[in-house]
Amino acid sequence: MGRYKDLKVYIKAFELAMEIFHLSLKFPSDEKFGLTSQIRRSSRSVCSNIAEGYRKRKYPAHFISKLTDADMENSETIVWIDFAISCGFIDRQTKDRLFLKAEEIGKLLYFMIKNPDKFL
Repeated sequence: MGRYKDLKVYIKAFELAMEIFHLSLKFPSDEKFGLTSQIRRSSRSVCSNIAEGYRKRKYPAHFISKLTDADMENSETIVWIDFAISCGFIDRQTKDRLFLKAEEIGKLLYFMIKNPDKFL
């Protein structure tokens, strides 16, 4: 079996986290310890939970647990994207693009959670 970095879901999650990082560089400085740190943390956490789970895939329950953590962090990222648009830090087109990416990541995670045997 390959590396976690080769997983389609990891690649997409990493790309989303990096896009969010670059976008958040333009957020107001007074959001540094608020929205900026939260959206960066949750988007990066999707990747780290995928990596942790994949390394423990020998134990199906732990693998699934880490994937559900990744899914939770992905959902949290979507909430922070909602805040970013509502606060005027990103435009509608950017929000829609980020949502589509996060939604796809969620679908890939759901598939893995429902079909862990394909990854063990």
